[in-house]
Amino acid sequence: MRIRKRRRVTPLPFMMAELMLSSWETIARRTWLIAQGRCPPAEYQRMVAEKAAAAYRSGLALASKRGEAGTRAALKPWHRRATANAKRLRRA
Repeated sequence: MRIRKRRRVTPLPFMMAELMLSSWETIARRTWLIAQGRCPPAEYQRMVAEKAAAAYRSGLALASKRGEAGTRAALKPWHRRATANAKRLRRA
């Protein structure tokens, strides 16, 4: 039998701040790649696909939850992708 670890709930202000900083970093790094002509076609496809998927998941979260939990659930897909993109693009 597996024991599940409970994750700590990130406070909403911290989540929003991290989302903002990660988004800025991702936009800056992608803009730099585009300006240098080094942005691969897969990156352009990723930009569109991840936004569509995050919007879909956010809509589902908003429809099912209310209050701060709903806000956190709606931001979670955007936060996850923005932080992952910033981390991935730092290595590129």
